[in-house]
Amino acid sequence: MTDEKTLSPMLTIAKDSLTEQAKALINISGSLGNEFAKAVNLILQTQGRVVVCGMGKSGLVGQKMTATFASTGTPSFFMHPAEAFHGDLGMLLREDLLILISYSGETEEILNLLPSVKHFGNKIISIVGNNNSTMAKHSDVILNVKVEREVCPNNLAPTTSTLATMGMGDALAVALIKERNFQAEDFARYHPGGSLGRRLLTKVSDVMHAKKLPVVGMNTPLTEAVLCISEGRLGLVVIIENLQIKGIVTDGDLRRALVDRVDMNQANISEIMTHDPISIAPDMMLVEAESLMLEKKIKALIVADQEQQLMGILEIFDR
Repeated sequence: MTDEKTLSPMLTIAKDSLTEQAKALINISGSLGNEFAKAVNLILQTQGRVVVCGMGKSGLVGQKMTATFASTGTPSFFMHPAEAFHGDLGMLLREDLLILISYSGETEEILNLLPSVKHFGNKIISIVGNNNSTMAKHSDVILNVKVEREVCPNNLAPTTSTLATMGMGDALAVALIKERNFQAEDFARYHPGGSLGRRLLTKVSDVMHAKKLPVVGMNTPLTEAVLCISEGRLGLVVIIENLQIKGIVTDGDLRRALVDRVDMNQANISEIMTHDPISIAPDMMLVEAESLMLEKKIKALIVADQEQQLMGILEIFDR
């Protein structure tokens, strides 16, 4: 079991590691220039896909990069350089753009692909730590991610350099998101199974209460309306006349009526109802409806058609 005396040096090492890596990212950020802008424009102009290629740790970073690109509006996939050299290069189209990742710029598996790629005519963006490397010299755009040293005590294990490469990939993705004006709704279309996707793609009609709605007439006694509210379990009742929505009474309205000493046994519902309540259309997006409820500080909304006929009731937690 680790005691406090042992834990203290561990924390120091961890903090120093994170601090050094943060400094490396800041240094790379300060060195960005026209080459980065060229890379973004090259990706925007490509008529094909963005194909990312890297070996080992660089390959793992490349797979993350393609996942981010693909989910934010830039068609992309990962191509393993060794597999590509043995036949998978056939997945590459002439219109595709290549992003090659190699910190040294001398990774054998990637260099083996260069003659074929140059013959095909594909544009190449290199993410590299050495601008004078073979890979960099055969690239159209060079993104330099050189770091002073790895945080590995032996300066051997790819640590700071892989973080720098991932940071460069994320910087490209964010710039592309801005340039494409890629919105949250677009993101949701690529993530239909996630909670964000469901919220942004779900319409009010998909989740609203539409059966056994708490509805009463204009002349309904207040005592009956209270029972209707209780049975409906939505904290409200909708007042209807000639199929038209005339008003709404909530639990809060009932409490205020009691404070105002309204005779519950003599009054009818129309005397305390809110006239012309806020209503929404069934095809409104759920996220918009939730924003409206938060803005108005209400827990439920009436869902109505264009003729103001009741279609349902939406609660703020209907998801």
